[in-house]
Amino acid sequence: MEVENHTEHSGFLLLGLSGDLKLQPLLFGLFLSMYLVTMLGNLLIILVITSDSHLHTPMYFFLSILSFVDICFVSTTIPKMLVNIHTHSRDISYRGCLTQVYFFMIFAGMDNFLLTAMAYDHFVAICHPLHYMVIMNPRLCILLVLISWFIIFWVASIHILLIMRLTFSIVTEIPHFCEVTQIFKVACSDTLINNIYLYVTTALVGVAPVAGILYSYSQIVFSLMKMSSTANKLKAFSTCGSHLCVVFFFYGTAFGVYLSSAVTHSSQSSSIASVMYTVVTPMLNPFIYTLRNKDVKGALERLLSRAASSLCWIVDLRTKWTL
Repeated sequence: MEVENHTEHSGFLLLGLSGDLKLQPLLFGLFLSMYLVTMLGNLLIILVITSDSHLHTPMYFFLSILSFVDICFVSTTIPKMLVNIHTHSRDISYRGCLTQVYFFMIFAGMDNFLLTAMAYDHFVAICHPLHYMVIMNPRLCILLVLISWFIIFWVASIHILLIMRLTFSIVTEIPHFCEVTQIFKVACSDTLINNIYLYVTTALVGVAPVAGILYSYSQIVFSLMKMSSTANKLKAFSTCGSHLCVVFFFYGTAFGVYLSSAVTHSSQSSSIASVMYTVVTPMLNPFIYTLRNKDVKGALERLLSRAASSLCWIVDLRTKWTL
């Protein structure tokens, strides 16, 4: 097999979900719609939280950062996918592929850390309510976000440096989009060091946050069992309900991606699982937090009411000027 060094490698071929030309308009419309819904939904969450003083709390601070990360997450893969579908092209440059890998790891890792921070916030609110404002102060919240960015920045940067050591064949096909595990599979050189580093960072960025979430909710369950008031139990459960749904979708689809790639060799099933992980979950997050959260729904209603009042004022002003 003819092999080129990475410095001479021009790019990769993204196979996509389907090679059938008749399905391309349908796929383009579907992904464009999902992308726009994801962007608008998460931007609306950010706007509602920043514009309403009632939502200036640690939980909604983390939620606004999560919405921003989800916007960046879908923007890492979907625009390139839409361009390829529209132009009937499957090419992606070597640098473009590494860039996609880098930002995919950045934002997927940030999702992990933010969901863990939100679980810790719920744990403090329910298990230590009297000390909540002291523990979850603005300085700690900002520090948690900055530490998360710092860790995932170095994790992703070292991954990219290790990938740049690899060599690939002249024609290299990748099932859906550039992801670190897919890059390792198509590499022609030894990936032992890459895989070792992948396992270590997966424990740091993946397993440790999951363990933190499980610990937080185990303590929450124990606290709920000690509560005598049913109303307090229901209130505490409703507080955690939206976060639990997001955690379920995020980790459920993430495990589905890796289980599907490990159990089956079908690129199509792996691609569908990856779409669920990278597109569907960020799209559903705004709906979950809006539909299940009274505070967000109330803030959204107030925002829409102010927007409607401003619009009516502008219309009345224009009417007076025309008269």
